Amino acid sequence: MTTYSGRFAGRNAIITGGASGLGLAVAERIVAEGGQVSVWDMNPALEETCERAGLHGVRLDVSDAAAVAAAAEESVGALAKIDILICSAGITGATVPVHEFPIDSWLQVVNVNLNGLFYCNRAVVPHLLANGYGRIVNVASVAGKEGNPNASAYSATKAGVIGFTKSLGKELAGKGVIANALTPATFESPILAQLPRSQVDYMRSKIPMGRLGEVEESAAMVCFMASEECSFTTGSVFDTSGGRTTY
Repeated sequence: MTTYSGRFAGRNAIITGGASGLGLAVAERIVAEGGQVSVWDMNPALEETCERAGLHGVRLDVSDAAAVAAAAEESVGALAKIDILICSAGITGATVPVHEFPIDSWLQVVNVNLNGLFYCNRAVVPHLLANGYGRIVNVASVAGKEGNPNASAYSATKAGVIGFTKSLGKELAGKGVIANALTPATFESPILAQLPRSQVDYMRSKIPMGRLGEVEESAAMVCFMASEECSFTTGSVFDTSGGRTTY
């Protein structure tokens, strides 16, 4: 892992889904580069992970709007201010055709991936505006651009994240707060355990590089997006797709 000394010195971040996978990789990089991180997650290993990695932790279901608002105040109290929001919490839902898709699974995916992301942005943006500085990274997916068969809820919510972020970026342009989305192709992470092997194989077959991504490849992109270096791109989408996406 390549880090940049002091890039996040004096910067504090909230990362949803930060106890594992991409969120944890980004959290560890930000700390290594001088920043502080508050992790919002439901992971059973949250406390242990935060103690090991030097992170502040809040046990949280992002689909609970009131709990999200309270978590924002808790994180501001713990870190004094917030400069960065990275929303990487997400679930896949069922892997079945639309006509067989369980309604409860559909609603759960929408509540976590889209409503939860909205709640987090809504709660944190006022703090960024008060600072006159902020970076927001909303993690979407290549599925939100292209759609994956038998993953309609996941694809629909990730398309929603892209549209939401484009709107937010335009709202905040000129106010010191930049908001962009990341659309990774499938990479090695705990979320793959939610999918059947056939679905993972399908997604790998769509990547021209012929392999899944590595979490550090997307973490490096997120850290650029979350840093002062990303200063003239907002309401946009960054890909880490191994050549899969065409727009």
